[in-house]
Amino acid sequence: MRTISQLAIIAVIAGLGAGAWHYKDHWLTRPVAKTGAGSPPQAVPVQVREAWTGTFIERYEAVGTALANESVTITSKVAGIVEKIHIAEGQRVNAGQVLVQLEDRETLAELEAQKALTQAAFLAYDRAIKLKENQNVAQARVDDLLSNWKAGEAKSKMIQSRLADLKIVAPFAGKVGLRRVSVGALIQPGTVITTLDDVDTIRLKFSLPETLLANLRVGQEVEATATAYPKRVFKGKVTSIDSRVDQITRAAEVRADLPNGDGALKPGMFMAYKLELQRRENAVLLPEEAILSEGTRHYVFVVDDNRTAKREIKLGDRNAGEVEVVSGLKGGEAVVVGGIQKIRDGSRVRVVAGKPQG
Repeated sequence: MRTISQLAIIAVIAGLGAGAWHYKDHWLTRPVAKTGAGSPPQAVPVQVREAWTGTFIERYEAVGTALANESVTITSKVAGIVEKIHIAEGQRVNAGQVLVQLEDRETLAELEAQKALTQAAFLAYDRAIKLKENQNVAQARVDDLLSNWKAGEAKSKMIQSRLADLKIVAPFAGKVGLRRVSVGALIQPGTVITTLDDVDTIRLKFSLPETLLANLRVGQEVEATATAYPKRVFKGKVTSIDSRVDQITRAAEVRADLPNGDGALKPGMFMAYKLELQRRENAVLLPEEAILSEGTRHYVFVVDDNRTAKREIKLGDRNAGEVEVVSGLKGGEAVVVGGIQKIRDGSRVRVVAGKPQG
């Protein structure tokens, strides 16, 4: 039985061998399907943009503090009782306008009495002058009466000054803050009554590093924003630069005036600003997304005849969304801005209008 089985297996193998020999020519001449390894690489879809030439504005961006153009804390120079308050909180006032009146009845009475004494001293002096003409009074007496009259006038002026101090007035036009006293209150010299701010113009205070001072001048434009008004830009100009540089921060204090006619800005606000330092004409510019950085080096993929060339470039300064190219690229050359992750130097690409997927 074992011999029969072995013979059967040998017969099957022989049959398969004969079949293979019969069809060998057909297999050898059959076309072979091309694989991916032998196919030309597909073009990678990318988005490109031409480098352009234009005016590059070098800006410095930092933060500062809003100050009133003029600001003062209103206090009393003399002791007294508050008789009348002439202002409301937040009211706009003119220079010289009375804000608070202290009781002045006693001082007025004192002034009237002193004026009467001064007038009497003048009349006595005047009579002495007339008598002196007839030698009926000594010169020494005339001199004493003149001295009494002048002393009376001086005292009247002192009382008038004290009387003026009982009227607390605005030193300049502006807006008053919260009042700190009430009618009937007894106040002492130095007591805080309210604040007064001139906010028609806001003075932006900020510091600029000493390395940038060479590009700073009075009259340069400043753009500022406040978190309270994220969609508003407040424009102004540099008005003053400190004559000294701080030895610790190595920066100089700068002031810029921002018009504030509607009173939107308040003293003490935190503001971000942009300061224009330089303008460079015919600068080569690129969008930031075109830049590929490797360590300290920067590259772009330039597209020519649907092929990419990786090119090193040297960058200048940056603004929001754009970069200045100092060397390595000319205006008008097309560079890849979308799909950079999929390409290499020499890649075949296909330019698409929108943002490539993936």
